[in-house]
Amino acid sequence: MRPLKHGYTNRTVGDGSVVEKTYEGPDAGIRRTREYALLTRLQGKLPVPPVRGLDDGVLTLGFVAGAPGQELVEAGHAAQVLEACGALLRRIHETAPSVLGAGAHDAGKVLVHGDFGPNNLLLDPVSFQVTAVVDWEFAHLGDAVEDLAWCEWIVRMHHAEHHRELGHFFSAYGGAVPAWPVRRAAMLARCADLEQFCHRADPNGPGVRQWQARTAETAGWQ
Repeated sequence: MRPLKHGYTNRTVGDGSVVEKTYEGPDAGIRRTREYALLTRLQGKLPVPPVRGLDDGVLTLGFVAGAPGQELVEAGHAAQVLEACGALLRRIHETAPSVLGAGAHDAGKVLVHGDFGPNNLLLDPVSFQVTAVVDWEFAHLGDAVEDLAWCEWIVRMHHAEHHRELGHFFSAYGGAVPAWPVRRAAMLARCADLEQFCHRADPNGPGVRQWQARTAETAGWQ
């Protein structure tokens, strides 16, 4: 087993056959239980990794072939990747909210991935079809703009030179694009959540300062 690339919050290792994810940080048990339950329910509905088991706090998933979306973006395929992101996100938001136990008070809400972007997609590097959407630990029922805005944030923050390709993302998703003030407000709310997450793990540590800086940068975007 060897560490997999692009893992940040948790410890994720794999051997080409299975992937083992050990959750770390605040609410590790809650996040683990949520992802295990959701991936189990999404089998056959969305492209997600097959669940092999949950034992001693470690979630074991079947290995899924594919290139990480952020690598394909940096390789010059931003338009294709973002188009795939938009089409797949529409499918996520059209998934029955009952997969997360929706009740009467959840009317109008959709399944929100919670960390959606090229960073959490695996794609076929030739056809650009999505082979898997990973990291569902922050999934919840909410407003579609949360995922729409966060995917845009990922591109603007980490792939700024490709931000003009975001039109492919919104076009593939379809429907009216939420106004910029609404999208930026959703970005800032998520940045604040992640700052607080880091503060709970390491009060006033480097993660907190990083998210404070990212929040300030996001607030200045036009």
